[in-house]
Amino acid sequence: MAIITLPYGNNTFDSDDLINHLRQSGRDYIIQGQQACSLANHTKPNSLDYWLRKNYASNPDVKQAVNEVMEHLVATGDFEGWRFPCPDSGRVCKGIRLAY
Repeated sequence: MAIITLPYGNNTFDSDDLINHLRQSGRDYIIQGQQACSLANHTKPNSLDYWLRKNYASNPDVKQAVNEVMEHLVATGDFEGWRFPCPDSGRVCKGIRLAY
C-alpha cells in the first residue's frame, strides 16, 4: 500500500485501490491516457487518467495521470512501466502493469 498524491487539488489515492481496479477489470495493466480536456470529453474511459478523475480528483476536468504519478506508482514496486494496447483506441500507449 502506498498513498499517491495527485498533482492538482491536493487529493490522494491508495495504490491498492488501483490494484483492485485492475483485477476487477480483467487486465493486469492500465494505460496512462492523460488528456487535456474535460472528463465529459475524455476519449479513454479505460485509462488511469479517467479512473483517477472519476474517483479521486477534486476537479475531474483536469488531467491527473501525469508522469510523476506514473513514476510514484512504479516506485511502489507493485507496478512496472511498459507500453500496451489501449482498450479504447487500439493504439499502443504508455502505461503500467502489475509487477507480480
